[in-house]
Amino acid sequence: MNVYAIFADHVREAVAALAAEGLVKTGLDLTRVVVEPPRDASHGDLATNAAMVLSKDAGMKPRDLAEMIAGKLKAVPGVARVDVAGPGFINIALDPAFWPKVLAAVLTAGLDFGRSTLGAGEKVNVEYVSANPTGPMHVGHCRGAVFGDAMARLLAFAGFAVTKEYYINDAGAQVDVLGRSAFLRYREAVTGETADIPDGLYPGDYLIAVGQQLAEMHGGEYMAAPESEWLPVFRSFAIGCMMEMIREDLTALGIQFDVFFSERSLAFGAVDKVGATIEALRASGEVYEGRLPPPKGAPIEDWEDREQTLFRSTDFGDDVDRPLKKSDGSYTYFAGDIAYHKDKVERGFLKMIDVWGADHGGYVKRMQAAVKAVSGGRASLDVELIQLVRLFRNGEPVRMSKRAGSFVTLREVVDEVGRDAVRFMMLFRKNDAPLDFDLGKVIEQSRENPVFYVQYAHARAKSILRNANEQFPDLPANPADFAGAALSRLDDEGELTLLRRIASWPRLVEQAATAREPHRVSFFLHELASEFHAQWNRGKDLPHLRFIIENDRDLTSARLALVHGVATVLASGLKVLGVEAVDEMK
Repeated sequence: MNVYAIFADHVREAVAALAAEGLVKTGLDLTRVVVEPPRDASHGDLATNAAMVLSKDAGMKPRDLAEMIAGKLKAVPGVARVDVAGPGFINIALDPAFWPKVLAAVLTAGLDFGRSTLGAGEKVNVEYVSANPTGPMHVGHCRGAVFGDAMARLLAFAGFAVTKEYYINDAGAQVDVLGRSAFLRYREAVTGETADIPDGLYPGDYLIAVGQQLAEMHGGEYMAAPESEWLPVFRSFAIGCMMEMIREDLTALGIQFDVFFSERSLAFGAVDKVGATIEALRASGEVYEGRLPPPKGAPIEDWEDREQTLFRSTDFGDDVDRPLKKSDGSYTYFAGDIAYHKDKVERGFLKMIDVWGADHGGYVKRMQAAVKAVSGGRASLDVELIQLVRLFRNGEPVRMSKRAGSFVTLREVVDEVGRDAVRFMMLFRKNDAPLDFDLGKVIEQSRENPVFYVQYAHARAKSILRNANEQFPDLPANPADFAGAALSRLDDEGELTLLRRIASWPRLVEQAATAREPHRVSFFLHELASEFHAQWNRGKDLPHLRFIIENDRDLTSARLALVHGVATVLASGLKVLGVEAVDEMK
């Protein structure tokens, strides 16, 4: 039950009725009409821009049109008052008796309350994390992992058919470095002599176990062999070990992927898909042989003064055409990425979302250009950039890892503060703003800790319900059975505030999904938790406002219905974020 969508329909019906009566033009474009909360709560419960956006096409002054629409809306059931403000804004106040109907819908729908058909089953590919398989995930990966996963969950809740995908970067120079690093640990295991790790290789202790496994498998077989013999073996084995480690790290964070896609399969599989993609683009005129002009401003990282294979990315809004082959004939990263996204299109994904670190911002235009080219303009790529995380412990920066030696691993953070704290706090700020994450503060049990504050609200609701069952043992066990309670008795302003907040959850879901902003969900939950705690505190000071009134079963049932409603929406929102809705705080 989306109150705002329902009343947007009422507004459109009002305009249609005016047109049928010959009072306004027919055929007005109603797609820009929205109903939303007013900026000032004292103005009412809902506001619409209908008169403002329709007046020009209607050939009327906005306020005159607003007065006519308001006249129709006054007859809608549940409307207590309709006012026209300023040049033509329409504010609607609902009868307090309207809000319990929303609560009944919450109790009936349960955790599905707020689930939307916005996506209409459209296929969406969400690619995130995609960390190089060269070591454990670090805290910098953590934010993109949580953001991508929460966004995928949010889109699925909003009705999209979501596929969560991880792109394994297993074809670049970095995995050759991994193979060489594993060889040094292998030699260390065979000889018993501590390896001296040169600059440019990976020094982390996590490769010691890889070297030991290689020594157990191969003994001294590769000790004197040339690199050309052992590198493919060691590289492949080390990548497998790293991906197993990464999967374990992701599982600890509550993340599961539908697809793990190997970059290596594009160029080194049965078919050279990168080469085939380049030739297909050449045939359509989007790839040519030419020279790039020298950069006028900041240097371009892939500029070379030579004849080379170029993609016409400037035809799609990029700043300069982009090389697809290096001087040694190998493919650029960009060429592989084009082939990868072409593969997504061929798998039926015309809507793609990639989650990248903010340092890749300059890569966005060319990748969006490539997607347009390989799809004939049918597909779209949305790129969400994730800003850095700065890690603190009680205000002091945390810089080094005991395990990795040069960075803090994701697993260390999750093990120290818990999955829920990590996930919620990574989503308690917009993804394009830097985030300070304090390991000490996120485990505090205080209202200053947002994840505790929200989880405690859910636990408090469950505690109230347990206490109520002790005093009224025959209360129904199913929350839906409370929908028939005397809900009209919920007329205190604090109760109405909670009802209005609950009613706004379906709208919030659609807004957050449309904007690709899961942080809106965490903000919403914090606001709902704050209002629920505030009402509980009012009951401490004013006994007649308590949720359980011993000598008034009907009022108690109505208020317990409200508690069930709050708990349901909190649990629904936390599920979208991938955070547990705990029943008790320990």
